[in-house]
Amino acid sequence: MIQAIFYARFFPKEGTKIVAQSPPGSIVPVPLPEGTNGPLNRKPCLFDFSVLQEYIIPRKAFCNRFITVNDPDGKYVILGYPVSIPDPRYDRNEFIFNFGLVISCDVVDQIPYERVVRRLAATFAEMEKQDGYLSQDAATRGGAVAVHGYGNGGGRWVDGDGNEMVSMRRPIESLLEIVKEDLNNYGECMIPIDDANTINMKLFPHHVNPPEVKGWHVPVAKMKFADVVDPTWDLTLQRVVAHIDGVSDVRRIALASGVSLELTQLALRHLLYYDTILLLDMFLFGACYAPRPGIHDFIANVGGMVDECANYVCVGPIDPSPSSNNTGTGAGPSSSSSSDNYHRLRSVSGSTTFHNHNPSNLSTSASTRHSHLSPFGLGPGGGSDRDPSPYAQHHLSPVHERKPSTSPRNPSSNIHTSSSPPSNKPPPPNGYRISNYMLIRLMTTFCVGKTVAEWLKGHMDSGFDVLRYVDVRRLVQFGVIKGCLYRVHKYVISKQYLAALATGLARPVSPSDTGTGTGRGKSGRGYGEGEMGREHKVAVPGGHYDTYREPGSHGGPGGKGSNNKKMAMMMKASGDPLQKYMDGRHCFDQIMTERNMTDAEIMDKLRNFPVPAGDLTVLYR
Repeated sequence: MIQAIFYARFFPKEGTKIVAQSPPGSIVPVPLPEGTNGPLNRKPCLFDFSVLQEYIIPRKAFCNRFITVNDPDGKYVILGYPVSIPDPRYDRNEFIFNFGLVISCDVVDQIPYERVVRRLAATFAEMEKQDGYLSQDAATRGGAVAVHGYGNGGGRWVDGDGNEMVSMRRPIESLLEIVKEDLNNYGECMIPIDDANTINMKLFPHHVNPPEVKGWHVPVAKMKFADVVDPTWDLTLQRVVAHIDGVSDVRRIALASGVSLELTQLALRHLLYYDTILLLDMFLFGACYAPRPGIHDFIANVGGMVDECANYVCVGPIDPSPSSNNTGTGAGPSSSSSSDNYHRLRSVSGSTTFHNHNPSNLSTSASTRHSHLSPFGLGPGGGSDRDPSPYAQHHLSPVHERKPSTSPRNPSSNIHTSSSPPSNKPPPPNGYRISNYMLIRLMTTFCVGKTVAEWLKGHMDSGFDVLRYVDVRRLVQFGVIKGCLYRVHKYVISKQYLAALATGLARPVSPSDTGTGTGRGKSGRGYGEGEMGREHKVAVPGGHYDTYREPGSHGGPGGKGSNNKKMAMMMKASGDPLQKYMDGRHCFDQIMTERNMTDAEIMDKLRNFPVPAGDLTVLYR
């Protein structure tokens, strides 16, 4: 918010003076009008102008550039753009002025106000050069003097005889007042100065350039687009926004909306620029997460973070068949509620299977999706075949019961149940809520080297049926957004490929890359063909090259035929599209998205990759 705005000018005899200010008395005291008796209740000035006047109109070296001056008390910041116009018509052959804004030191983003100051300086400098708008004194204006030192906002003036005169131009004081009020109230202003000049300014918020949007990122909306989408929006953006659900990655959004991947990424960058979405990683049960320092705020429940998490991640009891009696978990709020929660969780689990089609993987197994972790020894309804552990038994309560329940408790269940007839009240929307202790326990047990599936199995083995009461995807998503967790990515590194990159050979080139027998590889980095047959240069560990003669060619006895087997493996690897991801800069999410492979398929292919033993390394970071 603009606290004050002023126009300062350097006079050859008086020095730096404040010619106009708004509000009056904010920079320098305003003299009392003639005929005023008694003291007036004046507000003190924002700062001592006498201390800062040499910085408001600085030396010539600092003119014609943007400056900021801090108040000695540390309360305000003065933004200015002192302008120096050299011309023989002025005294001392120079006209110096400055339009300044005073804002609070608490304002973090000063860039929008900087643009206003620059615009004011450029506009009035041009008007001064055209017809001397700022340098006109009372004589050049026909003896007109502003009432009480500031204009009354209508371009009305009083001449020396006391007659009111109307000027075609607004006085500077009136302009500054309108600029300040409009920018503070509306964030923009459009003020006509005269018939030929108008001041148009707007406070545009400054946003940093958004990061690159990759195909494996998952956009999450920070606002309800359905309420703000307008038919006049870009058609591509409308199609992309309709498929942002917090689960689908960029590639899936592009496919579902019928938009190219490049245009989808561009549209999402626009939304990132205006801070309407945020980007997360794909959720997979084979992914690893680890705690960040922000986990301490979660443990301390700063700002009710744990309660917010509970409202977001807790789901009701799951009952795949509403008509069946689930004896392992006790009665839920209602069969319809259980069915709704089941289908909701099933849809959430199914939404994470786009990138993983391995039947043995936890996140995509057909038996897992329908029986909810039946590989972990659970019944089809999600209940455990064994008695629940004590720590899971005492940390579940209905969402609508914040106080300890007085109803009888089923000894074979870890949920509070009532023996009274069911009421006609609708069930709570989120079913049952687990305690803060359990949420903290779940959040703090993520660690490097343990996948979500292993984390889940550990809690299931301890007797707590996580999927029955917690949406795991939402729990992980909440932790990442709040800064409690971070995704641990997997990268693969090939020593052979790094050696090729270090020596300038991007990758070993095979004959199939050229498609011709002319003896020249792509970019001159490939192989050569001589009278004795084709020879290929292949990078080997240590930054050196070995020559490999193609099988079936007539190589002489002087060739390096002893290494043909090793070179054959390297040449085979050079033609594999997976090799370009082996420089340690491409995570598995990127490989899965671009190559349409699962994590298990990538690992299987790496195990069988035609490179020497020990060449490949998988890193977690």
